[in-house]
Amino acid sequence: MNKNMNEFIVSTPNILGGSPRINGTRISVLAIAGWYRQGYTPEEISEQYEHLTLAQIYSALAYYHANRQETDTDILREESEYERLLKEHYMLSKCA
Repeated sequence: MNKNMNEFIVSTPNILGGSPRINGTRISVLAIAGWYRQGYTPEEISEQYEHLTLAQIYSALAYYHANRQETDTDILREESEYERLLKEHYMLSKCA
């Protein structure tokens, strides 16, 4: 069976806020790229997501590399939001 690479990565406005994801899942390209940026190989990433095929993971990484600047900006935005929420939570729990 021959698969078109475009079949693996989709973007749907009402799923994950329209963020590119692996078709048929809620696994975003950002999640796969995050593991990759931490030094994980595609094979190691597949151990984290046993229900994904290596083809799906490589497709997410191909999308990441083809859209690297935009994807890295999105990752940095998510990391920044995480830090903000963490600080906010810490401050609220400290006041309680």
